[in-house]
Amino acid sequence: MKTTVEDLIVYGKQHINSMHAKMLLADILKVNTLALYTMLDKEVAPADIALYKKEIEALKQEQPLQYVIGSVNFYGEKFSVNNNVLIPRFETEELVEYIVQYLRQYPTKHFKILDLGCGSGVIGLTLKRLFPDRVEVTLVDISEKALDVTKENAQKQHLEARFIKSNWFEQLEEESYDIIVSNPPYLKPTEQIDPLVKNNEPALALYGGTDGLASYQEIIKNSAAYLTPSSLLAFEIGQDQADEISNIIYRYFPDAIIDVKKDLQGRNRMIFVRFSTD
Repeated sequence: MKTTVEDLIVYGKQHINSMHAKMLLADILKVNTLALYTMLDKEVAPADIALYKKEIEALKQEQPLQYVIGSVNFYGEKFSVNNNVLIPRFETEELVEYIVQYLRQYPTKHFKILDLGCGSGVIGLTLKRLFPDRVEVTLVDISEKALDVTKENAQKQHLEARFIKSNWFEQLEEESYDIIVSNPPYLKPTEQIDPLVKNNEPALALYGGTDGLASYQEIIKNSAAYLTPSSLLAFEIGQDQADEISNIIYRYFPDAIIDVKKDLQGRNRMIFVRFSTD
């Protein structure tokens, strides 16, 4: 007796969230979720059936959907992810969008970009993909396993980039960058977060010291040696951290021009720092 797409959708809905069931099946069959409804009578291969049921069991064990599938869509491109890297959020796409707008203000300029704590590489690689002839990207992470994911994503997207294993600037040679961007760990150890995140995503990329600000302090105090005179420093931040991070910035850069941006939910989630008004 054959097993059809419709049979598997029904099976999936009995065990997990309906949308997740369809997303899993669509990913295995390499179609979008809407296409499933045009192929309800299609017979599914035994190997795909087995994989589908295995992935459903993983979700039942409270593993994130993105880790189970092994990828996430970010800014219109599929990126590989696993439990060695954070799952990219919409806020990070918004951070990238602001940098894209900034780059478009200078249509003839070549930019050197440093992505600190790159994780899966979504920020730096997206900017390279969008501006292949004008952007040179260096991706840095302390985790070798995270860098492996970044390199995989660069290879899949045929993007050239430089990869450095380093705790922030420690292993970097002194050279200047036009943009330094980071989505560093910013949670406090006592902060309440979704158990799905806490139990699956890497703590190294989540927690930023006792006050959640350790990474910002480290990056900001050491960034002067790596910034061009006319440059941009860009961060994703926790929604209640704008004032504290601004104070750190002013401590090291009294004349900095700080722009706090809100996300689509109206929360302060990004900080952009300019050092020139050109």
